[in-house]
Amino acid sequence: MAIGAAPGDILKMVLRQGVGIVAIGLIVGLAAAFAGTRLLADLSYGVKPSDPVTYVAVATLLLAVALLACWIPARRATCVSPTVAVRFE
Repeated sequence: MAIGAAPGDILKMVLRQGVGIVAIGLIVGLAAAFAGTRLLADLSYGVKPSDPVTYVAVATLLLAVALLACWIPARRATCVSPTVAVRFE
């Protein structure tokens, strides 16, 4: 904001960076989960190892929590005065 960015731009930048990291983690985690279902198929009784509802629910919940965890510091960053931020750096 000290060099001309709007608060909305700062919010978008921080959210984009945080959600990008979470998206990569979700892709890797879902791939590992699908690969691990063959190993754990014998241990789960009465539940299909590749239950799509469970995968979608867990991925959605994780994405929502990560979005909230990124939004809180991003919102705080937009409230800081640029002169105060530059003074501490």
